[in-house]
Amino acid sequence: MSYNLPKLFRPIVLLNTLGKLIEKVISDRIQFHVVTNNFIHHSQLGSLKFKSTMDVGIALIHFICIGWVNNMSTSTLAFDISQFSPSLNHCLLSLILKKTGLDLLIVQFFSSYLVNMQYVWNYFSSHFVDINVRVGQDSALSPILSALYLAPFLHILEKRLKNLNLQISLLSFIDDSLLITQSKSFKSSNTCLFCSYNVALNLLIKFGFQVEHLKTEVFHFSKLRGVFNPPPLDLTPLDGPSLSPKDFWYYLGFIFDRKLFFYNYIDFYANKVILTIKYMKILGNSTRGLNPCQKYLLYRCCAIPIALYSFPL
Repeated sequence: MSYNLPKLFRPIVLLNTLGKLIEKVISDRIQFHVVTNNFIHHSQLGSLKFKSTMDVGIALIHFICIGWVNNMSTSTLAFDISQFSPSLNHCLLSLILKKTGLDLLIVQFFSSYLVNMQYVWNYFSSHFVDINVRVGQDSALSPILSALYLAPFLHILEKRLKNLNLQISLLSFIDDSLLITQSKSFKSSNTCLFCSYNVALNLLIKFGFQVEHLKTEVFHFSKLRGVFNPPPLDLTPLDGPSLSPKDFWYYLGFIFDRKLFFYNYIDFYANKVILTIKYMKILGNSTRGLNPCQKYLLYRCCAIPIALYSFPL
């Protein structure tokens, strides 16, 4: 299908398309550079190629199983950064890019990226326009710049937790971060999570971030039998809520229970697949519906990915 756009809009569409292609190329080159030089923290599993929520889930299951082998329960504290992409500071981002060892011209380019804009077409050059829209989520550069911005935060946080002798493991998927600790006592786990959360909050403020306390969640994985009633985690001294552990935990599309049976996950996604298949007929012709080839294609593209999501877990 072709669209006859007015001549006035054709250069704009072309500029948008070329701009996205150039951003994609720059993003790939920057990621290759920083990953090759081990600049990205190993716990950052988002905003990178060949990384997905599945990696976070598998890593978490790995921690839990290791704890159970050593007769320890695993406790997690998940928190979310508020307005992550719009909060990225360009001055700090420029310093981080310089620290990665990128060429000075590239650092200077990013110093004005999304702050000053100029259109150049053949011999025409427009004046610079101050836009200062931060790093937009729709930009192809947003994922890698987000990962770079969080890299120093994760490195510093890990070092401070180690200096305080807090046995904490970190997992991060863009702005969703996870503190993981293992212990034979839920009380000691809560103490460790409270202290670690306090350190993370103070460090995030220095990086220009705020945490959405309402989205903060605590969950315990344990094989203990009988009544399971761990003490709540009180974060009110940190202006946070008092968190009581729930029976099920929804995280990055996964549904966890404390014993990793995944019964609720199976029920939820099985019903979702059944509803998807039922509503497929809406896409068909009003007289004869979908033909078998179309049903097969829709089933492979829509139903199978839903049914097999998080299957490796």
